[in-house]
Amino acid sequence: MHIGEEIFKVMKEQGRTTVWLSRELGCARTVVYRIYERPSIDTALLLRISKLLNYNFFTYYNDFF
Repeated sequence: MHIGEEIFKVMKEQGRTTVWLSRELGCARTVVYRIYERPSIDTALLLRISKLLNYNFFTYYNDFF
């Protein structure tokens, strides 16, 4: 599982853009593009993104237990 790819996929399904996410996170678009490339992510950042997209990305990690 590649969390950055999953974030990108959910964003596209919701019709959101990289510009929108960068604005909501308060960072540059280049930072968001780097998030998409990450195979793992800090839990605090994942929580913020989960809340913004109203999607629980943490469920992907539940499958490992």
